[in-house]
Amino acid sequence: YDQALAIVLLDIDYFKRINDTYGHQAGDRALIDIARLLSDGSRETDVVGRWGGEEFMIVLPHTDLAGAGRLAEKMRTTIAAHEFSGIGQQTASFGVAAYRIDDQPNDLVARADAALYEAKHAGRNRVAGG
Repeated sequence: YDQALAIVLLDIDYFKRINDTYGHQAGDRALIDIARLLSDGSRETDVVGRWGGEEFMIVLPHTDLAGAGRLAEKMRTTIAAHEFSGIGQQTASFGVAAYRIDDQPNDLVARADAALYEAKHAGRNRVAGG
């Protein structure tokens, strides 16, 4: 529709440690909490979903790269400040990407995924993308 579109991929930092230390039920509760935080912090037009394992994706219609970065940073600070029941505080790393003319869906996701890994390799608990 010739409108801006961006996505945010996020991965809970050291999620395996949560499951190994506190058990899978605690990990499941953390995933539910993250999903709620993301849904509560997103606009009505955004689509939040679990991408796999401990990864989530947010599809942001009518949003450019800068807007996606702002939302991701807001979500990053919200998650880092949240007290997860029985676990304490956790962090997440974020990758953002925006649609480019002639992109295929896989191109957009691949850029967001590369940005997510950039955030992980730069020390976690951060937003990367471009």
